[in-house]
Amino acid sequence: MFTGIVEEIGKIKRLKRLANGCDIEIVCKKVLSDIKLGDSICVNGCCQTVVNFSSDSFSANLSDETLKMTNFLNLKTGDEVNLERALKVSDRFGGHIVQGHIDGQAKFTNIEKLSDFYDLFFEVDDDLAKYIVQKGSITINGVSLTVSEINSKLFKVSIIPHTYSNTTLKSLNSGDFVNIETDILGRYVEKFLCKTDNESKIDENFLKENGFV
Repeated sequence: MFTGIVEEIGKIKRLKRLANGCDIEIVCKKVLSDIKLGDSICVNGCCQTVVNFSSDSFSANLSDETLKMTNFLNLKTGDEVNLERALKVSDRFGGHIVQGHIDGQAKFTNIEKLSDFYDLFFEVDDDLAKYIVQKGSITINGVSLTVSEINSKLFKVSIIPHTYSNTTLKSLNSGDFVNIETDILGRYVEKFLCKTDNESKIDENFLKENGFV
């Protein structure tokens, strides 16, 4: 489990395409401080298992499913990625519950710089848009953010200068694709509402009465 609070920006040192999947090596520093084989590290929002490491990098194996669902297929040597180690039980929970399981991708459309913060705009397909709600949580390339506005398939997030400067969001160009993980709560609500038997007491009225919708 992760929180969406990026610890550092790493740089891709090597990408080796395989018949099935890909091997990736990422140069970094902070996330290596207590690293062990088998550890989970969130790379651009995607949970990856450490299969090898050195004094200045770690390696992971990307499956075909990962390449299919994420923007890793478009990455190349020298590209930067957001990194976060798995949450410790004793850590402060600074963001929101992030599983590191990518739901799909969104297209970055444009950015507007305001006096004290930045507005970033993205477009998603209908199958993801239904899980995105105003003031709800969303993870973009591993960064925990709040949706400030949504209109059909377009949504906006507002970020402070610190987040802009310390993540790869500052490097986005119009048309770039980012990894998206929607709030897991929405999927559980959908599952309960779609039950066809009479076991569940949860319906739309229950959710309204208890402040969920």
